[in-house]
Amino acid sequence: MRRRLINSTLAVVLVVIAVFGVSLVLVETRTISNSAQESVDSEAVRLVSIVDSRLIGGEPVNPGILADQSGAQRYALIEIPGRPSIEIGERPEGSVIRGVAQGERGETVTVEEPRSSVTREVGRTLMIIGAVALLAVIAAILLAVRQANRLASPLTDLAETAERLGSGDPRPRHKRYGVPELDRVADVLDASAERIARMLTAERRLAADASHQLRTPLTALSMRLEEISETDDPATAKEEASVALAQVERLTDVVERLLTNSRDPRIGSAIVFDLDEIVKQQIDEWRPAYRSAGRAVVCSGKTGMRAVGTPGAVAQVLAALIENSLMHGGGTVALRTRVTGNQAVIEVTDEGPGVPTDLGARIFERTISGRNSTGIGLAVARDLAEADGGRLELLQQHPPVFALFLSRVARKPKDDPLTVR
Repeated sequence: MRRRLINSTLAVVLVVIAVFGVSLVLVETRTISNSAQESVDSEAVRLVSIVDSRLIGGEPVNPGILADQSGAQRYALIEIPGRPSIEIGERPEGSVIRGVAQGERGETVTVEEPRSSVTREVGRTLMIIGAVALLAVIAAILLAVRQANRLASPLTDLAETAERLGSGDPRPRHKRYGVPELDRVADVLDASAERIARMLTAERRLAADASHQLRTPLTALSMRLEEISETDDPATAKEEASVALAQVERLTDVVERLLTNSRDPRIGSAIVFDLDEIVKQQIDEWRPAYRSAGRAVVCSGKTGMRAVGTPGAVAQVLAALIENSLMHGGGTVALRTRVTGNQAVIEVTDEGPGVPTDLGARIFERTISGRNSTGIGLAVARDLAEADGGRLELLQQHPPVFALFLSRVARKPKDDPLTVR
């Protein structure tokens, strides 16, 4: 591209020089020729006037006197009737420019100048025009190189930016070049880089969330299948198989929820559901894991509450809190349900050391963990709670008390005489 810009600029300059240069040469040649002819004619007139004045005054007419008075530098031939011809200077050879003038006494003055002098003057003019044209070409080349660099360098930068985007580096450069068209391309590339960065972030977040959220249901399902494989009691196997099928359904719900959130985290599927069922389901799922660890998980508080939310999302939030207590807490884990205003609250606490003081305000941030975990579970749990209008908070650090707040729906009087309003 740089070479094309230089060649095109140079071609335009050469065309302009050719058109105007030839015209200028023609004009200057004619001007010099006309000027030489006028000069010869003028000298002839001046000589004839001198001859006339001397003849009228009866003064002698000879070459020396005429040369001194006229200052003639060209060849001149004076023809006076009845007298011999008078010559001034040396007669030129070859082609000449001739000027002729007639006097009042019949004398004729002829002035000649060699045409070579005109040719030399035209040559000097051509040299000047050629020098100017050469300077114009050099200036055009320098300007073309500068403009080519100004346009080619941004294009090289934009190509490198596009190549970097293609290689997986979506950082926008925010670099502009002062050329509207190139700046427009840079704007589009930066906007594309930002979109790609958001998409990559969403994909990585989905992968991290999926790996974290699916690990717990798969572990619980694996434990159920192990119990089925080890029991010889058909009734126990059937019961465990039913629980395993329920866990598979919840696992499917987890996957659908993750995909929905990855497309648009604002989309929710909140419904009215019984909170007791979710709490009981999670305790039943986690009791074998706690039993294997020599610990217990219990529940207490108000029963019969109905809340607004996505049952699968609420189950995932409770699973994250219970797993967090299993991994990082100690002693018995207690789930307590209570009512505050028009909200249903589920608190999860344990007897462990609690949340470090320096992490209390940042415990729900991604990658924040006090004990070498991924730091994703609580962040995902908070996002799931907020997606349906709830919230997840750390009420107390020592011992740790996490609380899930959900909108509560009062039971109808026919269903529950002790409806809380």
